[in-house]
Amino acid sequence: METNIIERFHKNGGYLTRKEIRTEKQLYQLRRLTEEKIVKRIKPGVFFLEEATASKIMIDVERIVPEGVLCYYSAWFHYGLTTQIPQQYHIAVVKNRRVKLPVFPPVQLHYWQEKYVLLGKEYRIIENLRVPIFDLEKSVCDAVKFRNKIGMDVCAEILQNYLARKDRDLTKLMRYAKDMRIGNIMQTYVTIQL
Repeated sequence: METNIIERFHKNGGYLTRKEIRTEKQLYQLRRLTEEKIVKRIKPGVFFLEEATASKIMIDVERIVPEGVLCYYSAWFHYGLTTQIPQQYHIAVVKNRRVKLPVFPPVQLHYWQEKYVLLGKEYRIIENLRVPIFDLEKSVCDAVKFRNKIGMDVCAEILQNYLARKDRDLTKLMRYAKDMRIGNIMQTYVTIQL
């Protein structure tokens, strides 16, 4: 029966919550696996089986940070806008929200106004996980908005890679830029790059 709980970890991308444990026998197995350090308790009610994610690079964002959205380097890398491999998962959450982060995996939270966390949010299937992530254009706007924080070289790389894509949507990009109050800056950068 133990293989069943391990199989469930594998099907869930390496994570299980206490709510997903349905029987006393499974609870016993989970406790035993935790005591044997095969399974890690990463926060109250959330457990992680590292072997299930050894070949994966994506995490179940909604399970670790409910209502969080994958952003910054994590989103840019996913879209192929930067060559920089993120050393942690970048997740945007609404300002003033209290989030208890697990020891593993490494997560960097970015606290934004609610309208910016909702703008461009979509769900994509990444490595069989349903992941909340900002769409391509919102991710580019984030790079321009936070250009001083991330560095102009990273911002320029992201913008160049975006403008070279055939699936770019400049109308949507400019609409987002206007909503994020960087419309004039974005217009200047796009004009220079094109």
